[in-house]
Amino acid sequence: MIAEAIVPLLSLIALEVILGIDNIIFISILADKLPESQRNKLRYWGIGLAMVMRLILLAFISWILRLDQTLFTLFDIDFSGKGLILIVGGLFLIYKSTKEIYHKTEIAAQEQPVAPKHAGFNKLLSEVIILDLVFSIDSIITAVGMVDQLWVMYTAVIVTVLIMLVASKPISSFIRQHPSFKILALCFLLMIGVSLLAEGLHFEIPKGYIYFSMAFAFLVDVIQMKTVKKPA
Repeated sequence: MIAEAIVPLLSLIALEVILGIDNIIFISILADKLPESQRNKLRYWGIGLAMVMRLILLAFISWILRLDQTLFTLFDIDFSGKGLILIVGGLFLIYKSTKEIYHKTEIAAQEQPVAPKHAGFNKLLSEVIILDLVFSIDSIITAVGMVDQLWVMYTAVIVTVLIMLVASKPISSFIRQHPSFKILALCFLLMIGVSLLAEGLHFEIPKGYIYFSMAFAFLVDVIQMKTVKKPA
């Protein structure tokens, strides 16, 4: 039984890690607004809450599956609980990404104050929780469609979160050290936001297209970075 579940387990872990990259990037960009002493705290809290949310949601699978049921129809589009969550999450991600891109490009020359410790951390954590909820529901529904065994889903979630905890700091440091990659990461989040919005409205955009295009853009940026560093 365990041997038969190994392949689905590894496949689900791989998928969860790919989907978790969105979470890591978003948290890393928000953490960069905090003092150095609080950045790890936000990353750990954000990723930890993502795990807690997913484990709790797994305990309510029957309720999660009912989120796919149509609540109402508007302009010939069926809206479900999941769809509404994806629409709200997509719009939030589009708003935050657009705002950050504007901040990094149009007013980058202005000196920006560091978020206050007493208010900044809580505000940023609340934004992380919103996206955690959206990504968690999407992740759990995907997991339910891939495997039947509940223990496989729990194991995949825990292993994925551990991988995210290890990878979050290097990814965050890399993005912070290379401004061009920060803009690329924000564009990536913007595309994910559009994808979530489209999915909520039943316009499916294959995620493979999005990840491939961003991987290609990342490769081009890496080549450009290496080329610029070479002496003339």
